[in-house]
Amino acid sequence: MAMIDLTHDWQLLAQNPAGGLNSSSLLLLVGVFLALFFAAVLGFFFLRYGKLWFQAFMSDADVQLLNLIRMHFTKVNPNVIVQAKVMVAQAGLNIGRRDGISTHRLEAHYLAGGNVMNVIHAIIAAHRAQIPLEFDRAAAIDLAGRDVLDAVQTSVYPKVIDCPDPKRSGKTTLSAITKNGVELRVRTRVTVRTNIEQLIGGATEDTVIARVGEAIISSIGSAETHFKVLENPDMITRVVLSRGLDAQTAFEIVSIDIADIDVGENIGARLQNDQAEADTRVARAQAERRRAEAIAAEQQMNARVSENRSRLVLAEADVPRALAEAFKAGRIGNVSSVAAAEGSA
Repeated sequence: MAMIDLTHDWQLLAQNPAGGLNSSSLLLLVGVFLALFFAAVLGFFFLRYGKLWFQAFMSDADVQLLNLIRMHFTKVNPNVIVQAKVMVAQAGLNIGRRDGISTHRLEAHYLAGGNVMNVIHAIIAAHRAQIPLEFDRAAAIDLAGRDVLDAVQTSVYPKVIDCPDPKRSGKTTLSAITKNGVELRVRTRVTVRTNIEQLIGGATEDTVIARVGEAIISSIGSAETHFKVLENPDMITRVVLSRGLDAQTAFEIVSIDIADIDVGENIGARLQNDQAEADTRVARAQAERRRAEAIAAEQQMNARVSENRSRLVLAEADVPRALAEAFKAGRIGNVSSVAAAEGSA
């Protein structure tokens, strides 16, 4: 009957466009148009997201069609969200809307620029390995720029780090000197696993490598001789492990192993040789200074001798003049007569 009335209304409208419809017929017509519009919109979204909704429905993933429509307008990729919810549901994790991994929380992490699939893979891997990892912590680690999946994998399967790392420092060995002055070149391998609790804000691999290298150099430097280190290399690792070098870092040190030890130069002997050469040069310089002072004193004495000789020559030159003056004054003659008288007597 409604269809017949609607057809009748259309006929009246065609015959009398100005006033062929009453108010009730007009409202009915508008309602039909709105119903057709909404039905078309729903049909469009159902055809586009019906497969995803059915997949979530069959997997008990708790994703409603309205959620998929909202994702369309909020620029969220529904394929990622549905796939993540299906994986979480099939893994037996909590997908509750209040305290679980809900659709809204996944959407929020996606809109924040996070890697939703990486976070879900990390949570599932941690759940399988019986490692406590909540969604909020995993999302925070992901948004902080860390690879949360790699962190979980490293926590399950520890990573081996070379110390020193040739890729970072370009060096293949650490150089340390014992108390007897012998250089030892050491290459170590540090086994670490991720400390998820300190992954946010914790120091990275570079800090761990730097701390381990410093501790190794310090422990070798405290050894009396290089023979003790070569005989018992694990003394280094025991000392290093006892210092708690993984504090405030994103890793937990499992073990430190000495991969290779080579004897380098005898730095102490070389330094002693250099010191001896330096002392020899200082002694030679002092001897040369004393020789120069002696030569200068000799020259000074020679100058004084020459001065005294010149004075003697001047004095000898004054003798003839004094004799001549004595002859003129008659002092020499009188003296001769007196001497002759005394001789005759």
